[in-house]
Amino acid sequence: MASAFAAKKLRILQQLAQPAAEYSDASPKGSIDEGIRTLIDDINAIEGLGRKRAAATDASEPREAPAETNMAGPGGKGGGQWLFVSHEPVPMPAADAEQAGQHFTSLFGLDAAKGVPPAQHAAAQRHVHLKFEAMILHLLTASLADAQKVLSAALQAGFRESGAVGLQANTDGSVTPMVAVRSIGLTFDSIIAREDDDGRIVPVVSEDYLRSLVELASERFAVNTERIERFRAHLVAQFRQPGEDTKPPKGKKGYPGWEDAAARRERKRAEGLENQRLKALNTTQSDSTASSNDGIDLESVFS
Repeated sequence: MASAFAAKKLRILQQLAQPAAEYSDASPKGSIDEGIRTLIDDINAIEGLGRKRAAATDASEPREAPAETNMAGPGGKGGGQWLFVSHEPVPMPAADAEQAGQHFTSLFGLDAAKGVPPAQHAAAQRHVHLKFEAMILHLLTASLADAQKVLSAALQAGFRESGAVGLQANTDGSVTPMVAVRSIGLTFDSIIAREDDDGRIVPVVSEDYLRSLVELASERFAVNTERIERFRAHLVAQFRQPGEDTKPPKGKKGYPGWEDAAARRERKRAEGLENQRLKALNTTQSDSTASSNDGIDLESVFS
């Protein structure tokens, strides 16, 4: 293992060993999401890899900052203020729940006392966005070959916008690329509120529209989770040593080739329909051949 990489990975592991109350990183949450702890453990167990920064998913509601300020949440980069952040699907209220009609308006801290005002825009106006972002994972690798394996696993898992930086040699001659694993295709950003002249955060969309956005985010949480599982499985397979058991545990979710019950039923159904089509085609061809033989002039055959 290159000395430069070994030193960097040691610092990463020392940081991860800190108590949860003391640990922080550059993600909006400022810590590792529970949903990717298994992935992080698998990564750090691989000799040529070290996890640098990571966030599993993020459904958030940042408010833009005025031009003269630079507010940010934990680990944020400035330019706004976090009003709400969730790294898990946001539960839907029961239809008969109290205040269900204003559930998300209240949850996101919006002031709808006067109803949804007409949409207006001013140059210096501050807006509130509802955003969803898929997993963003930065991995330190010990070599170009290791970086290529990570990129291959990421692309196979659906993280199409992944890439690598830091391809130049270090002072000791080693190359330790940083690989960013990400998928921008799942991301969305929608303006849901604005700040009025009195400093109130007033919604510019209805409660039903907010609910639709939250439902969309929940769907993308599920897709992102599936991609994370595929990435972990492909990554482990890429770095598996010769002679190790390559047969995945039976029914093990997240391994290449694994499919859930719904996908398996659909595959079996498609295979059955294809078999029926081929059988019908063969029957039609046989009937056509028999009909042609029935039409032969017997006199010409025996003359």
